[in-house]
Amino acid sequence: METIQILISDIIIQHPEINSFDELLAAVRHITSDDVLFLEFDVKPDYRDTPRDWQWQLEGAFVGGQQGSLRSPQT
Repeated sequence: METIQILISDIIIQHPEINSFDELLAAVRHITSDDVLFLEFDVKPDYRDTPRDWQWQLEGAFVGGQQGSLRSPQT
């Protein structure tokens, strides 16, 4: 099992169609893998609706999306 670090900036760059914090949350919820994943908060998302507790919300979406999932990431 491999350890993979996922950067918030990579998600934003790879998904230019994301235009809001809510859309970013949805994208983070859909990140899955059989490997061990770590989410790195390397940048603050620059959306008008980014809340003050953005890190907690992204962490919750990431952990909630990972529970019980065995799907591989889509490229």
